[in-house]
Amino acid sequence: MDLGITGKTALVCASSKGLGRACAMSLAREGVAVTIVARTPGPLEATAEDIRAATGAPVQTVAADITTEDGRSAALAALPDPDILINNAGGPPPGDFRDWDRDDWIAALDANMLSPIFLIKATVDGMIERRFGRVVNITSSAVKAPIEILGLSNGARAGLTGFIAGLARKTVRQNVTINNLLPGAFDTDRFHANVEAGAKRAGRPAADMLAERMATAPAGRIGDPAEFGDACAYLCSAQAAYITGQNLLIDGGAYPGTF
Repeated sequence: MDLGITGKTALVCASSKGLGRACAMSLAREGVAVTIVARTPGPLEATAEDIRAATGAPVQTVAADITTEDGRSAALAALPDPDILINNAGGPPPGDFRDWDRDDWIAALDANMLSPIFLIKATVDGMIERRFGRVVNITSSAVKAPIEILGLSNGARAGLTGFIAGLARKTVRQNVTINNLLPGAFDTDRFHANVEAGAKRAGRPAADMLAERMATAPAGRIGDPAEFGDACAYLCSAQAAYITGQNLLIDGGAYPGTF
């Protein structure tokens, strides 16, 4: 299927590895010129070379922390008017809410709620004027089924979800859609770090906990980031113009609910 986005531009946050990288790769395969942002220059440049080699698409890099005002300014200076915005940032650390102070909560909100909102604020009017825009926020399956040790993430991402629910209905008439992608367990550094943290608290080997988790998962495995990237590319497509304000859960069937 031709997704109809060849020649569009995309700003992809936190994209040197993991799910952000997968989204950038999938968009580039569709002919999108991607600007990828991450904090560490070495992995960022390596990812850019991989995407260029795999797709032939133009790739621009910005080494910056997208969760800071300076980092967002640097990203927007490189690509002020993207057609596509993929909001992504590393999640806050797991733990017990009793151990978190105000600074921990503010850091979580800055990274996983306020940064996406400020990037949307900076780019959505240009999308409306051009009558094309796609915003995809990478959040978490914990928005639907909170994970007890990820309270900082649960709270911040739920706040973003509530904000998007209202905004997405105001922009779709101008062909600007805003949706959220909710990953479950994917083969990323973040996932393995959470498994190791849980194993440490339980006093058990991480390998055993991972094996148990995969054995009880409906899909019998964790997700491949490429699967997530392709879902992101579809939400950015011309064909997805009638989808807005939605929370697409990609978790291999782990969430047991009907809705």
